[in-house]
Amino acid sequence: GWVGIANEIGDPEAFAGRLGMLIRLATVDIGSWVLPLVALALIAPRAGIGGRFVHYVVASNWASAIIAWLMLPSALLRLFLPSTSEISSLVSLFLFALSALLTWRMTNASIGKGAAVGTAVFVGMFIASLLVLFGLQALLGIDIPDSTTG
Repeated sequence: GWVGIANEIGDPEAFAGRLGMLIRLATVDIGSWVLPLVALALIAPRAGIGGRFVHYVVASNWASAIIAWLMLPSALLRLFLPSTSEISSLVSLFLFALSALLTWRMTNASIGKGAAVGTAVFVGMFIASLLVLFGLQALLGIDIPDSTTG
């Protein structure tokens, strides 16, 4: 979550540093959620899924709430185990794969135009979300430390 990452990245002793990092992380999270939806709203009528756009947005919002709960064990493990723990990494990877599968299924069901169109929307939204995520992180100066950089 934001708090754990803000504590890892920012200075744990400086409240202002953590608060600033928390605000930047929130901006990245909200941007990577909203901006791909705005892009899809612009191209949905041309792609033939304009009539299903609202269904997709509502379903994806509800699915994101369920997926947040699904990812809770991973977040709890990271609180109690070091971030380099293999168990924590395996649980996170498994839960990510499960959430991707469930999101793909939700996308296919909510778009209702067949597996090919649903998969194209899923892949497009996934790539758009990653591009916005990495772009906003770079723009806002968020550098996630890893085991080599500390």
